[in-house]
Amino acid sequence: MKYTLRCLLLSSISLALVAFHVAASLSAYPTVPGADTGECSVPAGENLVPVRREVYDNGRIIDITHRITSDLPSYESMGSLGKFLWLAFSMKNGSLTNNSEMKLPAHTGTHVDAPGHVYDHYYEAGFDVDTLDLEVLNGPALLVDVPRDKNLTAEVMESLHIPKGVRRVLFRTLNTDRQLMYKKEFDTSYVGFMRDGAKWLVENTDIKLVGIDYLSVAAYDDLIPSHLVFLESREIILVEGLKLEDVPAGVYTVHCLPLRLLGAEGSPIRCILIK
Repeated sequence: MKYTLRCLLLSSISLALVAFHVAASLSAYPTVPGADTGECSVPAGENLVPVRREVYDNGRIIDITHRITSDLPSYESMGSLGKFLWLAFSMKNGSLTNNSEMKLPAHTGTHVDAPGHVYDHYYEAGFDVDTLDLEVLNGPALLVDVPRDKNLTAEVMESLHIPKGVRRVLFRTLNTDRQLMYKKEFDTSYVGFMRDGAKWLVENTDIKLVGIDYLSVAAYDDLIPSHLVFLESREIILVEGLKLEDVPAGVYTVHCLPLRLLGAEGSPIRCILIK
């Protein structure tokens, strides 16, 4: 894009206004003269419609991350997540760039749990999300459908016949059918692991990554006991709040990357499946 002399002059004005940020409030920033004339804007007639996708590369890549919006349910909250993002510096108000700030719980939407989430001595020792094994978070994974009428008990786990050697399993449950992640209010009736189901998995499989389709891998009535079983060894990583509708069961390569938040026991995470 070629800039005219007038555009360069306006950029100089914007730079001068940046120095004014410390002393002035956002509402006091003047609009840059000429900014609405179109001289420095996108060419007239260009269609500016953003495309938001779940599937890429002709279906080879599938995004299984829930988009973070103000309507997302928040754990044990009667309301949704609410406002989490705001424009701290705005070009419309004289800033050189648009700069947003955000504030949200570490266990928002699709997220990961670190051992310090339920073990205080692990938390104090520093077993945070920055210590999680990326080799476990990335690799071959099995997406399975579980019986829709019950929580993940030892009986249910045994009935799935997950082969030895499988290290990453994503469990699709009634939570997906009920579209619980699209409801603003937290629902305590979600499907999750009971303690005996978690214990059976730990003792009888090679699974190191456990993924599920609501805000907690553990059923509400067995919340802490199930988490304690999973995270005691620090070898199993829990990925919660996965978006699994319209994804065929089967074998994929999963890629999950948490933020490197030093000291955090949880982190929002971006997860994709590759066929």
